Order: sequence, then structure tokens, then C-alpha cells
Amino acid sequence: MTLAFDDAKASHNGMGMVWIPSRTFVMGSNDHYPEEAPAHPVQVDGFWIDEAPVTNRQFGEFVRETGYVTFAEIAPDPRDYPDALPAMLRPGSLVFHQPKRVSGPDISQWWTFKFGANWRRPIGGLGDLRGKLNHPVVHVAYCDAKAYAAWAGADLPTEAEWELAARGGLDGVEFAWGNELMPDGVSMANTWQGVFPTRTTKPAGRERTSPVRSFPANGYGLYDMIGNVWEWTSDYWSIRHPTPAAKSCCLPQNPRNGDVDASYDPAQPHIRIARRVLKGGSHLCAPNYCRRYRPSARHAEPEDTSTSHVGFRCVKRLS
Repeated sequence: MTLAFDDAKASHNGMGMVWIPSRTFVMGSNDHYPEEAPAHPVQVDGFWIDEAPVTNRQFGEFVRETGYVTFAEIAPDPRDYPDALPAMLRPGSLVFHQPKRVSGPDISQWWTFKFGANWRRPIGGLGDLRGKLNHPVVHVAYCDAKAYAAWAGADLPTEAEWELAARGGLDGVEFAWGNELMPDGVSMANTWQGVFPTRTTKPAGRERTSPVRSFPANGYGLYDMIGNVWEWTSDYWSIRHPTPAAKSCCLPQNPRNGDVDASYDPAQPHIRIARRVLKGGSHLCAPNYCRRYRPSARHAEPEDTSTSHVGFRCVKRLS
């Protein structure tokens, strides 16, 4: 069921929102990355969710109406970086660049903080949004996604809401469409093709984001839940899911990880910025590097970080 709104702000997604009925489902997985475990049943009330990620066109409407300035467009405060040279205190964001070769797992070989990169200039420099108005907006930090959602009279999904929607009504399968990554050789989502990060087999000009709705919808009629861009959720990061309830009467209902301390990882004590859960994987996920193009997959992202492969979509709840 698709919801059509008369209010321009509520209809920020051109095709409206899709109703996800209340149900109990098994969240997480015991078969993949450790942070996805343990698999556990949760109950989620029905809600509306954007049919596709928020696009550059939609985000532009928000900016034009409100004058909003994103995190990536604001220069760092010198008081926060007393030892930094003035030339380094310029606004920017993280941009993926494809190296010819790599040595070891150091991600700085393919990620660069680029001055001037922001949602208007996804790859920085002279790059702009020509031909990309229907692509997902990127270089949005958590605060930017929350600001847009508030303007639209909506919210960001919880991790449980997002995962339920991504599964498209399918239980016990690996991907949002079944158990094969590419059934009959057909790409079901915008993920990396080739060997990450040095070789891609995609045609020139299609290596990054794609227009929303370029790939098949899932069983709920939702597009780009997997691949294209990672999507913000409202939940704080935790290194594992909670232990499943011992009794069926005590299943988590509409779970929400609202404890900021859950974002603290003892193995990484230097990280003090609160982190939120990203879901869905992106166009950079590949079988040889990041198999997170699955509904159960999750990733930690600091609230103050924006990149060229993270976007978002909104939800509306009945109460």
C-alpha cells in the first residue's frame, strides 16, 4: 500500500511512502559478521517508510525552503583543533577514489577527505549534481538526516524497522530477494562489480551511485534497501544484538537502542563520538571485501561523519 500526501513536505518522496504491516520477525544473523549476532525475534508495529532513499532533488527542496547548511559545508571550529594549520580548517567530506593498487587494509588508500565535497558536489572539486538529481543524496551527517526528517514531519527508522522493511516479507533468506546474490546473473542492487577497490567492471560513469529505482523493488515495493548508499538509522551502535528473550511472552517490541553508552567499544577506547547504526550496504560493497549487502548487516558510523556513500530515508509512525 502506497501513501500519497497532499502536504508537499510529507510527500518528499515523489511516489509516496509504503505501509509495512506489524509483524514479528527474526532480526540479525548468526551466519555472518559477529556484530549481526545473535539472531533474535522482535515485534514491530506497523509504520510507513519511504519507497526509496531521499534524493538530491528532494534534499534540495528542503535546503531552498529552510536555508539549511549541512555539516560538511561548515568549517571546523579552530578551538577544537588548536594544532591544525589554518589551511586544514576548511569544510569538506570523505570521498571514495579508486586506487590502481593497494597494500594492506589501510582504508586511506581509497578514502580521501576532500575539501569542498558536500551534497552539492558529491566528488568535490568542480563536480556537481547535473544529471544526478534523482540519485540518493550523500555527504549527509546524522544531524543533516534528522533535520530533513523533522522538516518532512517524519523520523529516521529504527534499526528494527529498517531491517523488517528491507526483508520484504521474506524470512530465512540471505538477501532481500532470496538466497542468490545475482539470480540468473542479474544484478538486484547497486553493489561493487569486480575486485574492490582496484578494479570495477561497471561501465564508465556508473561506478558510484545510481538513480533510485534503478533496480527491482523488494517484496514490500521498496527500492534500494540494499546497495547504492548506506542508510542512517536512529539507533546507537552496539557491538552485538541483545541476548534473545527466554520466553515468547517477553519478545522485544519496537526495540530502540537509545543508550549512548552502547556506542562505546572497549576495543576502541579512543572513539568517543557517538555512533549510529547504518544499514543496507552501498555501491562499494563487494564479495571480496564487504559482504554487507544484506538486511541483517550493520555498520557503525560516527554522528559527525559524512561520506560519498551514505544517505537515508524516512519513516512515519501512527503514534
